[in-house]
Amino acid sequence: MPPTAVAEHPAPSTPAPGARSTRWLALPEMRWAAASLGLFLLGLLTQVAATPPALTETLYLGCYAAGGWEPALAGLRALREKTLDVDLLMVVAAIGAAAIGQVLDGALLIVIFATSGALEAFATARTEDSVRGLLELAPETAVRVTARGEQTVPTTDLAVDDEVIVRPGERIGADGQVVSGVSDVDQATITGEPLPAGKQPGDEVFAGTLNGTGMLRVRVTRPAQDSVVARIAGLVREAANTRATTQLFVEKVEQRYSIGMVAATVLLLTVPLILGEAPKDALLRAMTFMIVASPCAIVLSSMPPLLAAIANAGRHGVLIKSAVVMERLATTTQVAFDKTGTLTHGAPVIAGVHPFGTWSTSEILRLAAAVEHGSEHPIARAVGREAREQMMDVPPAQDFSAHPGVGVEGTVEGHHLVISSPRGQHLPLVTELQNRGETVVLVHIDGDLAAVAGFTDRLRPDAPRTIAAATTLTSRPPLLLTGDNPAAAAHVARQTGLRDVRAGLLPHQKLDTIRQLQAEGEHLTFVGDGINDAPALAAAHVGIALGTAGADLTLDTADAVVVRDDLTAVPAVIALSRKARRVMIANLTIAATFITALVLWDLLGDLPLPLGVAGHEGSTVIVGLNGLRLLREKHWRV
Repeated sequence: MPPTAVAEHPAPSTPAPGARSTRWLALPEMRWAAASLGLFLLGLLTQVAATPPALTETLYLGCYAAGGWEPALAGLRALREKTLDVDLLMVVAAIGAAAIGQVLDGALLIVIFATSGALEAFATARTEDSVRGLLELAPETAVRVTARGEQTVPTTDLAVDDEVIVRPGERIGADGQVVSGVSDVDQATITGEPLPAGKQPGDEVFAGTLNGTGMLRVRVTRPAQDSVVARIAGLVREAANTRATTQLFVEKVEQRYSIGMVAATVLLLTVPLILGEAPKDALLRAMTFMIVASPCAIVLSSMPPLLAAIANAGRHGVLIKSAVVMERLATTTQVAFDKTGTLTHGAPVIAGVHPFGTWSTSEILRLAAAVEHGSEHPIARAVGREAREQMMDVPPAQDFSAHPGVGVEGTVEGHHLVISSPRGQHLPLVTELQNRGETVVLVHIDGDLAAVAGFTDRLRPDAPRTIAAATTLTSRPPLLLTGDNPAAAAHVARQTGLRDVRAGLLPHQKLDTIRQLQAEGEHLTFVGDGINDAPALAAAHVGIALGTAGADLTLDTADAVVVRDDLTAVPAVIALSRKARRVMIANLTIAATFITALVLWDLLGDLPLPLGVAGHEGSTVIVGLNGLRLLREKHWRV
């Protein structure tokens, strides 16, 4: 009789978490920018309506405070570190404008500058949404089986080897292995599989996936912080805290540029004064110059498009570790693929059973499944899976024994079966199957050869399309780097259209191949999934891991992770990165054009301060919005 259940916590919630995106006003930067804009519009309205000047000035002062306090504080902190921040220069320019009576112009500068900063914060928040969405897949509680019965506990309290009960319709609380029960589990959120996956004892399940109609008992194999969902989410957290190469270059130049700009501003103020120009005119010209020459738009040219591209990729199951990675992907000249687990599913299936004598194919499969039931070898699992798919009544086997490196044997219904490798056998059929890239086993029944069975690693259905897309995108055709035998590699190459095949490579040989290609000038993106791929992933220009079955070391080493079971995401993210690069170049061109035109106008003509503010800060808003358009769904395609 089962022990009495102990209810110590409320029952776990099971509904799928909804996809939540950051709202505009949820960000402090956006709220301060909105407050600044609102106060500016009210001040403008009172100014036009000829209300008492004190009211107008109070509203404008509020606009200055709401939109300017945060960049001013950041600028002062930077100044303490002996760096000159553009934020501080903008606030100084606004105050300078107010000092000479141009209060409206200074307020406009504050509003537009606050708006551009809010847009960048919004792009960063959208990237973080993809992380939060992953983490919220896992339920907060799970039903743990203890000596006292069933106990509802927070999933963070689950330890390795704990056993949990997952009832129909509930979300699985931890990564684990099914101990008992049979059910269908919707894994679309993790693997991208369109149909629920059948689960039975011995199968792996993931935190956050949705159980179907059966009840499962699951043994926890990873703590909550190391689950597939948490590990992958941790990778993308680094994205918002990094700077791309272009951004780093811009930031280095910005310091020297800002110092030069301040020096030029001082000269523009002092020289005309010495020559007898009116103080107000000299100060107005100098303030206008400082505003239009500030590199705000250039600074914002690179990160918004890169962060928007990272967020878009995250929505489609590709998690990019940093903006540097997104930038590097755009320069890819060649893509290299691992074979097993990358272009193929990584699990053998029966390609064919070729019987001899009077034994039929179905009878051989039924008897072989009985013997292989006691083995954990991948070939044994393939035989058992085929028998289950054909709904065979598999009898029990007696006297089972396994011989590592050789095969298995046992007695079924009075017949003695030996299933072994063809080592030392020189049969034409065996040679033919091996030349096709198949793994071959021999089935002997009662001492006679009854059948030759071939096994193959099933090709991913989207592999040919992926290779074709990668070929179109890059300057050189993709290549295959695999540790498998040449025949198996050639078979996959024929199926996918690959021409450059390097087979029989040990991990260090894959690494040497990648280093050699990169020494020849190639920017190689490598796609793999196994532990043996980790050195190659680390050495490649960009390393992409398939996260559905990727080893921990592989996921940690890779620069990007494909979360869903979708190989076409590889060329898609490369295409997206190139769009981001084109947007960056366009942004830099827009920013440089505006700055050059406005500076020349101010130096050689008479540029009104309001027009200078509108032109310069308008260009900042333009490049920010131009970058954010990469969030749109249409940009995720090859």
